[in-house]
Amino acid sequence: MQKLLYGVAYYDEYMPYDRLEKDIGMMKDAGINVVRIAESTWSTHEPQNGVFDFTSVNRVLDAMHEAGIKVIVGTPTYAVPTWMVKEHPDVLAITPQGPGRYGARQIMDITNPTYLFYAERIIRKLIGHVKDHPAVIGYQTDNETKHYNTSGPNVQLAFVKYMREKFETLERVNAAFGLDYWSNRINSWEDFPSVVGTINGSLGAEFAKFQRKLVTDFLTWQVAIVNEYKHNDQFVTQNFDFEWRGYSYGIQPKVDHFEAAKAFDLAGVDIYHPSQDDLTGIEISFGGDVARSMKGSNYLVIETEAQAFVNWVPYPGQLRLQAFSHLASGANMVAYWHWHSIHNSFETYWKGLLSHDFEPNPVYNEAKTIGRDFKRLSPQLVNLQKKNKVAVLVSNESLTAIEWFKFNFASSKNYNDVVRMMYDELYKMNIGCDFVHPASENLEDYTLLVVPALYTASDSLLERLNEFVKNGGHIVYSFKSGFTDENVKVRTTRQPGMISEACGITYSMFVEPKNVSLKGDPFEVEAEDNYIETWMELITPTTAEVLAYYDHPHWGQYAAITQNHYGKGIATYIGCMTSPAIMKKVLEHAVKQADLWGADQNLEFPLITKSGINQSGKVVRYYFNYSDCPASFEYPHNDGVELLTEAAIQSEQAVEVDAWGVIIIEEN
Repeated sequence: MQKLLYGVAYYDEYMPYDRLEKDIGMMKDAGINVVRIAESTWSTHEPQNGVFDFTSVNRVLDAMHEAGIKVIVGTPTYAVPTWMVKEHPDVLAITPQGPGRYGARQIMDITNPTYLFYAERIIRKLIGHVKDHPAVIGYQTDNETKHYNTSGPNVQLAFVKYMREKFETLERVNAAFGLDYWSNRINSWEDFPSVVGTINGSLGAEFAKFQRKLVTDFLTWQVAIVNEYKHNDQFVTQNFDFEWRGYSYGIQPKVDHFEAAKAFDLAGVDIYHPSQDDLTGIEISFGGDVARSMKGSNYLVIETEAQAFVNWVPYPGQLRLQAFSHLASGANMVAYWHWHSIHNSFETYWKGLLSHDFEPNPVYNEAKTIGRDFKRLSPQLVNLQKKNKVAVLVSNESLTAIEWFKFNFASSKNYNDVVRMMYDELYKMNIGCDFVHPASENLEDYTLLVVPALYTASDSLLERLNEFVKNGGHIVYSFKSGFTDENVKVRTTRQPGMISEACGITYSMFVEPKNVSLKGDPFEVEAEDNYIETWMELITPTTAEVLAYYDHPHWGQYAAITQNHYGKGIATYIGCMTSPAIMKKVLEHAVKQADLWGADQNLEFPLITKSGINQSGKVVRYYFNYSDCPASFEYPHNDGVELLTEAAIQSEQAVEVDAWGVIIIEEN
């Protein structure tokens, strides 16, 4: 990537009247240099079975090329046309809720041979048609791909085959998943029941892992087809998304990001987040850190919000703040969903840069300033390289297992709530993070690992984590780690299983806390922040130092939070779901012990700083103010130049950041 990309999704097919020429003029005024097309309009490109019409694609490609705007072409496979469902209703996914019905997107069975036949045909026709066009710089396969809960008879047969190849014998399956319980034992492969109705969480979690593999296989298959056509100077990417809570929240439960990303040239990601008074930058940072970690390189923000609904319309200055926030995590592209607001159907109020009148508005006018700055500063800001010493270990397997075995019957909290609590507090302390996963080969690159709720893990992974500490690393575990093996079978030893050795603790009982705090307020938080909720383990230290005991008339003898020197390193164990304020103090303590506390930690949210090395070898430091009030700080690093204003900045100089503002300093 030689320059920053600033883009939009564009659908000439959606326009109520012909305005392509005017749109392109407004795009150029806004500094838009890339558009994404085609992935949502299969029924336009193939209006009838085997009848292809790429008129709209040609029209946009030619016009964009003439204007000097590059194009990313998407394979239009995530929303199937009506003729396909009429002729082949079996292409719709059968889910636990029953047979699919036509109407929404992402309703097909991604393993169905008929669907795959038509998908391959449209991919080959479209990509073969556009591959030589000079405007095309890359391709996106599908869109926010997931498995859509497909679990019909064909998927069940494939799952049985997968189980047979993995375990070889039913005896091993029955033993691994405890299927003697409630007469669930399977004595013949032909009798293997549908997993849709299972009450066995271990087997259910294995099926979820298999479904994630279906996504990896499907995307890898698409990439292989596109690779037959793409040129060496074109890329293939995918817009991965996250657990959705009205915005991008946590690790996606239905995709293994790290495994699925292997097939792609570049990682791409969709990030949506709260705005206005709720804009913190955390979701931008979280999504960006995950995307950068997928392939260990710069990534593309393929979709993010411009304006939408009443709560996503940004305050003045926030669109700029958001755009540069993406760059600070290593993004090389920021693109909006989408250019124009549409006038009917499901996303009518998911507004683009332009509102329904298609005229300039304050959001569009602010985008123009971003486009100018991206173009001017591209040499200094593109290809930012980041080297973090802290990583968060995330596990799709633990996420799924905790869905089956929730923290307690009443709690709505899930795995991602633990991930986000730990990540959010690191973010607020300006601790840069990468993400790793159980199969990562680079754990030893980090000084501190943060391990949220690693409920299911193989012996080999836990041994590796013990070795990490023994060799001088620092780990902070949350509760419910080390509990079950890779098949979600509870270990027969005292908990927390094999990591007891490094953590220096054991426990055999856990309870739902009621009116529990930490004895003596050891972390000196506000009274209202000294609480425990959701889950608590009654810990007995063996060699560990107790950082906090529970304050409770019956549980007060048990440790809540411990640390243990093991070999050359330290393992901290948090045996309960704490308040965010307590979590912050525990993580701060661990960061200091790992000797990672520096000048940037003198700042804290809402002043956020991120840094990296640009392609000229210079340090670039971003400073963001996620608040409605101006903020100031004493700049602690080497002299440099503030890139947006070109003002000289000296070490120890007082610097002010406007409300919802950003400054960018390139060190001399």
